Amino acid sequence: MCEWSVAWKWPDQATTWRLVDPGGAVVFLKVVVSGHYPTPLDEAARMRWARPYLPVPEVIDAGSDGTVDWVVTAALDGLDATRHPLKADPARLVPILARALAAFHAAAPVAECPFDFRVPAALAHVRERVRTGIVKAGDRHPEHAHLGIDAAVAELERLTPESEHLVVCHGDYCFPNVLLDRHGAVTGYVDIGELAVADRWWDVTLGAWSTTWNVGPGWEDVFYEAYGVEPDEPRIRFYRLLYDLAS
Repeated sequence: MCEWSVAWKWPDQATTWRLVDPGGAVVFLKVVVSGHYPTPLDEAARMRWARPYLPVPEVIDAGSDGTVDWVVTAALDGLDATRHPLKADPARLVPILARALAAFHAAAPVAECPFDFRVPAALAHVRERVRTGIVKAGDRHPEHAHLGIDAAVAELERLTPESEHLVVCHGDYCFPNVLLDRHGAVTGYVDIGELAVADRWWDVTLGAWSTTWNVGPGWEDVFYEAYGVEPDEPRIRFYRLLYDLAS
């Protein structure tokens, strides 16, 4: 008989359960309303592809009944960066997360990755979300709140970069999705339902932006420096707006 507890919950969209069997083994069951992006089936496919290259969860089961989709994964060791003691020491934690992202980008082969989120695919994804009414005017961060939906899409197209430095991106690189051991070494990456080939700035922008949400302002430049890039303001603006419209 399994014990259970809710690990995270988004009302009417997704719930993740932490399940413990009598022998103490832990698995996670993510259940998501069918059609909600990204689906657990998307995530399962990406985890199965990525495991030879990256420390991501093992997929035990995945499926759908047409109403909800689910994926069951083995637990990874470590605490996510929002719950780790190092969160109180951002001068140490932020560079760890930035270097972990650089390691992620170096580990997985672009030529072998079947998932695509390069600019044409990303823009097509946004246009479809707008067409189907998924994108809502009130869903965006304050810096984009002044833009109506059509204006936001037009601005995204205006900012579209002319070139891309392609890597296999995590797709949602932020503090909760990186696990660390008690010494601060990275043990794994989770929530990779948007993993795909894309410009590295898709991840770099979100990773740096997430420092402001999790440890306060003033740490973005530390993230960029530890990753090994100079801030690219046009790309940062593009990928921040893309995140608001695409996820």
